[in-house]
Amino acid sequence: MEDKGEVKCIKFSFGNKILAVQRTPKAVDFINFIPDLPQTEYSQECKTKNANILGFCWTSTSEIVFITDQGIEFYQVLPDKRALKQLKTHSINVNWYMYCPETAVLLLSTTVQGNVLQPFTFRSGTMTKMPKFEIELPTSPKSGNPILSDRDTIMAIVYGQLYVLYLKHQPRAPNNPGAEVILYYLPREGQCKKMHILKLNTIGKFALNVVDNLVVVHHQSSQTSMIFDIKLRAEFDGAVTIHQQVLLPLSIQPCKIPRAGPAAVTTQSPIPCELYSSSWSVFQPDIIINASEGYLWCLQITLQPIVHMLHDRGRLMDFLLQRKDCKMVILSVCSDMLGATERASLPVIATVFDKLNQVYKEYLEADQNYILVMESGASRGSSTQKRPVRTQAVIDQSDMYTHVLSVFTEKKQDLPHKFISAVLMEYIRSLNQFQIPVQHYLYELVIKTLVQHSMFYMLHQFLQYHVLSDSKPLACLLLSLESTYPPAHQLSLDMLKRLSTANDEIVEVLLSKHQVLGALRFIRSVGSHDNISARKFLDAAKQTGDTLLFYTTFRFFEQRNQRLRGSSHFTPGEHCEEHVVHFKSLFGEEALLTALAV
Repeated sequence: MEDKGEVKCIKFSFGNKILAVQRTPKAVDFINFIPDLPQTEYSQECKTKNANILGFCWTSTSEIVFITDQGIEFYQVLPDKRALKQLKTHSINVNWYMYCPETAVLLLSTTVQGNVLQPFTFRSGTMTKMPKFEIELPTSPKSGNPILSDRDTIMAIVYGQLYVLYLKHQPRAPNNPGAEVILYYLPREGQCKKMHILKLNTIGKFALNVVDNLVVVHHQSSQTSMIFDIKLRAEFDGAVTIHQQVLLPLSIQPCKIPRAGPAAVTTQSPIPCELYSSSWSVFQPDIIINASEGYLWCLQITLQPIVHMLHDRGRLMDFLLQRKDCKMVILSVCSDMLGATERASLPVIATVFDKLNQVYKEYLEADQNYILVMESGASRGSSTQKRPVRTQAVIDQSDMYTHVLSVFTEKKQDLPHKFISAVLMEYIRSLNQFQIPVQHYLYELVIKTLVQHSMFYMLHQFLQYHVLSDSKPLACLLLSLESTYPPAHQLSLDMLKRLSTANDEIVEVLLSKHQVLGALRFIRSVGSHDNISARKFLDAAKQTGDTLLFYTTFRFFEQRNQRLRGSSHFTPGEHCEEHVVHFKSLFGEEALLTALAV
């Protein structure tokens, strides 16, 4: 790029196709970086007479807005024609400006004190003026008329909503603990509203970042940072919500930077970086630049250490559930609170389970609603309906079973048996409270735990009063426990009968126990005796070695054949030839013939 003087501002358009460069207060130059188009510079002067350009912002891939001290000028860039087309202008005295690219909202500071802010929004070639609003400045007899500085104001997206954050400096007094950050909610439609106050409880130089929906306030003199979460429960005075720090002030984790200089110098060990330096510049949402050293950092929140700083498990869970990379940290908290060393009380455990399952339920409902809308075709052709994103905060039953509950029951810990079973039942209670269908493997875990600790009376009660919901897998598990707990066999059968869709399983269970007549009576009671396989029952009767049982079973099916087909013969498709031969060998040809003649 040709040197044409000092560059005041330089920005690529979205997609890096066009570069805009401001070198003078009167014009902005453009260079195309598009294949098959020349890179010859072209320029656009501001149209307002005697106005100076304060800066510019790209609002889309080919639209740009100039901010002057006398207003704003909105242009469309035409790279093939190497020219700009003016779309709209608005005259207003401007002190300074801010722009949020995620929402395409431009904020202008107006009036002498600079505290009347005028927002504009941009979309698809249109510029819309939003309602203006006023920032309340501190009143002090000594300071005269205060002025709103851009250094004390930022725009940031917190929990998906656009806020204007104002750092209000005020001296400490008996009724005033110091500076505070005030959050004004700026909706796309409607009036801006003062919503939150963050109490800093100190004075000095501050800088703001927003990281993972947390407002981080850096304090230079103490070299610490304060963390605020506007989603956490806080004091509400009827108009605004007043927040205190989530944790005690913490320092940014120290880092080291390589030594600058010749190769001989750079081989030496890196040197510690000065934290909270006066040469730091902070940009939104999470960028810190050390101008003197030439380094740029992105601020991040490490969640694991916070687990040991927030002792209120309920509040800790509220905090973690709002974070981006929270799943494994939440599961580790759940595991720790069930362990012998950090064991929590049942009410606390219940609170944590309820908080997890509330988020789980909200996701399930949103996903189900999306499926219903898509199936109904209501949103066909519409791109506005998007499937809800499953965030890491959605801790489902599989996660809890795999990482927490199964590990908890298998560990050789010095925990009371009743506590272990109570924890499992508490999780199932929470699922039921939020009307989330309980997966059978959780019931199986409860049964195995109760059997392991010989808590058979409690198991019987849970089954008898349907605390554990009926299912085929559960009935099969009960059958497998018969050798350990004999009543489990009848409990299993009762459960299968209640299911009413498990007739085949009941027959298999009865036949495996050589209860052939019981199986026949059951099949007749449910009206399925005309469709069952004769061979299966005759096989089972033969295996018992009881000739009378075999005779009775054989007669049953002969009579069925006679009733259905007018003949007692078995058809070739029933594959009962060997049983006919066996019947002859036991009771003689005459008995068979008699049977066939009946």
